[in-house]
Amino acid sequence: MDDCYKSDLNKDVPPASEGEFQPLQLGNLEVWPPVVLAPMAGVTNYPFRSLCRHYGAGLYVSEMITARPLVEGREKTLRLADFGADESPRSLQLYGVDPHYVGKAVERLVGEGKVDHIDMNFGCPVRKVTRKGGGSALPLRTTLLRNIIRSAVRAAEPAKVPVTIKFRLGINDELFTWKDAGTIGEDEGCAAVGLHARTAAQLYDGEARWEKIGELKQLLKIPVLGNGDIWEAADALRMMRQTGCDGVIVGRGCLGRPWLFRDLAAVFQGKEPQNPPSLGEVGEVMVEHASLLADWIGEGPALRAFRRHATWYTKGFRGSAKARARFMKVSSMEELKEVVASLQQDQPFPPEAMRVPRGKTSGTQTVSLPEGILENRLDSTPLREEDVVDGG
Repeated sequence: MDDCYKSDLNKDVPPASEGEFQPLQLGNLEVWPPVVLAPMAGVTNYPFRSLCRHYGAGLYVSEMITARPLVEGREKTLRLADFGADESPRSLQLYGVDPHYVGKAVERLVGEGKVDHIDMNFGCPVRKVTRKGGGSALPLRTTLLRNIIRSAVRAAEPAKVPVTIKFRLGINDELFTWKDAGTIGEDEGCAAVGLHARTAAQLYDGEARWEKIGELKQLLKIPVLGNGDIWEAADALRMMRQTGCDGVIVGRGCLGRPWLFRDLAAVFQGKEPQNPPSLGEVGEVMVEHASLLADWIGEGPALRAFRRHATWYTKGFRGSAKARARFMKVSSMEELKEVVASLQQDQPFPPEAMRVPRGKTSGTQTVSLPEGILENRLDSTPLREEDVVDGG
């Protein structure tokens, strides 16, 4: 890989040496390389997971599924919980705020043999979720958090399906919850925990505080996964070397760049990653991605859903603004292929785009919380799932 495709931050980071890192062990499930695709709403559906899987081994988690609609068998939720026939291992992220429905949802998933791994979301920072006590606000209520995790782990235990949890540092710098969340997860039998090293107030702003991942690793005996600011393959090596964590979770860094998993597989094998694809090669990946979506949900809905992916794929390329305007109007695969064919095929991937954030970059926020939550942190009363919906 040419030096121009390594940021200054990573230009001196060597690939892994033989035996330096071990597979991630989640119960009976072994993950190599120790890389997990983060669940992202509207993104990590089967077509995108399939595309990422094509580039490198690891674990690829579904977009978030809400417990109660799953228990009630609502068609849209069941559709989101679908996996491809060739998909293995099958990893699903579950969101729930009531131990009863979480337990029933896990029973259904493992009873039908649908999943090999369940991840639980306690990190959503969206205002309409936190103001009802859900998402990243839920770890404030430690007893309820414990009851939810216990219900999931016990329901998964007969099938030996590992359960993991993912959470943030806390609400803000005055209200950290990561130590409580990690300790409770370990106490209740989680196979691993994942820490997005930002607070809910940070949203996706600023730098992730990797040192907290290291502190959590020192605190717990179970595997700890680090999440935040994996933009290049070498970032994963730096995070694991600096923190001692057992694996990394990749989110926004792979948006419009599913080949990041190829690079991650390479560096964990002790190799230098390939150079990124040219614009023409990116166009070929775009067509493949859109085709997978069309086969999954139909051509019209697929092309509408693909528009934001088109923005991510072409971000940073010279003169791509006009192409993006055209991508926003395509309604068929033929039109998409025409726009792709019009791109400057041999234009190299712009080095300055390597670390350009994709996806959510909405600054910081003042986190909205339910009245009285800080005075009643031991309250175990379940939340109403219809109030605390998936906010993304």
